[in-house]
Amino acid sequence: MLVAACATEPESLATLLAHTSRYDEQFVVNVQTGLAVFDEHNVREDTSAIEACFRSAPSADWPPFRVYNDPTRRASTQPCQAGLIVLNLKEKRIIQVQNSYAEIQREDRGRIRAFGKPTRALYHYALPRHWALVP
Repeated sequence: MLVAACATEPESLATLLAHTSRYDEQFVVNVQTGLAVFDEHNVREDTSAIEACFRSAPSADWPPFRVYNDPTRRASTQPCQAGLIVLNLKEKRIIQVQNSYAEIQREDRGRIRAFGKPTRALYHYALPRHWALVP
């Protein structure tokens, strides 16, 4: 669904999440809430709260966080349940570092979710050609 949202040419995280909410509003709420909590407990100069989380929980249990320094940058390269995919909105590049779900396609479909649960409705997308897909 994030790749489908990239097909709309978002220029910021806020825009990417706004477009993603069409496919799974609960996912977007979870990301936004997680980032709000992160922002309450961490600043660029002091990320000790999220670093404690990195040390005490497996990567699959880490909340959303921002990359501010070396510890958060290293954590951002750790795959979790579905793997690790980097979306570079500025450079229009999607990097599949480790994808244990399914290879990202330039054109594909997905299932719309309501309240975090899959529905019968599907969405379709076509990623513009100027977006690079890096395996």
